Amino acid sequence: MKTNFRAALLLILLFSTFTSKAQEKKWTLEECVNYALQHNISIREAELDAQLAEVNKSDAYGNFLPNVNANASHFWNIGLTQSIRGILEQQTTQFTNAGLSAGVDLFKGLQNQKQYRRQKMALVASQYQLVKMQEDVSLNVANAFLEVLFNKENLKVQKEQLQVDLDQAERTKDLVDGGMVPRGDLLDIQATVAADRQKVIQSENQLLISKLSLAQLLQLEEFWKFDIADEEYDLGEPEVMLNAPMEVYNKAKDLRTEIKIAKANLEIAEQDVKIARAAYQPTLTGFYNLNTRVTYADYSSFENGQVVIITPPPFWNQFWDNKGHSFGFQLNIPIFNGFATRNNVRKSKIALERSKIAYERQELDLQRNVYTAYTDVQGAQKAYEAAVSAAEARSQALEYAKERYEVGLINIFDLNQAQTLSVNAQSEVLRAKYDYIFKIKILDFYFGIPITQN
Repeated sequence: MKTNFRAALLLILLFSTFTSKAQEKKWTLEECVNYALQHNISIREAELDAQLAEVNKSDAYGNFLPNVNANASHFWNIGLTQSIRGILEQQTTQFTNAGLSAGVDLFKGLQNQKQYRRQKMALVASQYQLVKMQEDVSLNVANAFLEVLFNKENLKVQKEQLQVDLDQAERTKDLVDGGMVPRGDLLDIQATVAADRQKVIQSENQLLISKLSLAQLLQLEEFWKFDIADEEYDLGEPEVMLNAPMEVYNKAKDLRTEIKIAKANLEIAEQDVKIARAAYQPTLTGFYNLNTRVTYADYSSFENGQVVIITPPPFWNQFWDNKGHSFGFQLNIPIFNGFATRNNVRKSKIALERSKIAYERQELDLQRNVYTAYTDVQGAQKAYEAAVSAAEARSQALEYAKERYEVGLINIFDLNQAQTLSVNAQSEVLRAKYDYIFKIKILDFYFGIPITQN
């Protein structure tokens, strides 16, 4: 009995330990990105578009194959009919017809070949679209992840400030009890503590909202259990900044998916013009037909001056004996179709010009985005360095203000002002830090460096 109890207790402890570890799981940036790539709705839709493009390619390949169709019919003739004896009688007769037909395009102005090449290009374009969607989702996840990190560190700053003010409130109370400072200073510091508690609550709410946003981006069901791991990032000179902006742009032109998509769409538009022009060409089709019939009623034949009643052969005998063949070629030469072909060609040319403009615009947009990202990194780096310097200065000013307050050279209001400025400076350091990190990741993205690389 004791052995069973110990075993049950051990299982409970193991289960509790496992559950606790499962709830303590914290997601890294790489885990978040990988999970989003597998579960994000937009990516799943892009995957379906790629599958549809694969089906369209299969359809285009099927145009090279012959069309084969079979048909069969069986009918009854019921009513007043002249019998085989030449007498009108009420009778029922049955007949069966069957056929097989096949046709194949021998020449269609090379439209089938051009259409197949077009669908192959469309498949490549859809795959690029999928990659582009994956890249966009990865960047959004990284941004949301860094936002959570910022809010976590900002919450730590607010809690630390609350603790500092709580300690200050205790010291002020001792000073008030000793008659060193007026009671109003204690009331002021207590008001400051209350304001600090409110800031902590606000920071906790911001952290919760940022976690919720990231969890929803990942399509997590139990988002209330979601948390991320604290990650450190190297804030030294980014490797990508060792290159000139034009070097980053030239590499981005070869790597960026949006350029590949625009180029693929341009090639598709060129192929559409060729397909439209092919409609001017004649088409040549080959065909073959097989037909047979079967009758079930007796029939008469006049032989040697006498009417002879003949019973039809068995079904399969008739099926093979009554078969017939026809085959040949059909040539269609387009002469006039109300300018339909001509207008289709013109529309395709207009679409081609649009694709050329879109390709040029995409190159210009990429160039502008790269130079903007490069400048943003430089500006974010300077902003971060300035924020660090300001925070250090505010911290020293706060220490000096505390010393002056202890000896009665300043009042509690001035001390609170110094503390507020110091906390704001620390928050600005955090904001500038994660803004700098995200700007680096955007520029790295253009340079082909993975989004999850620290």
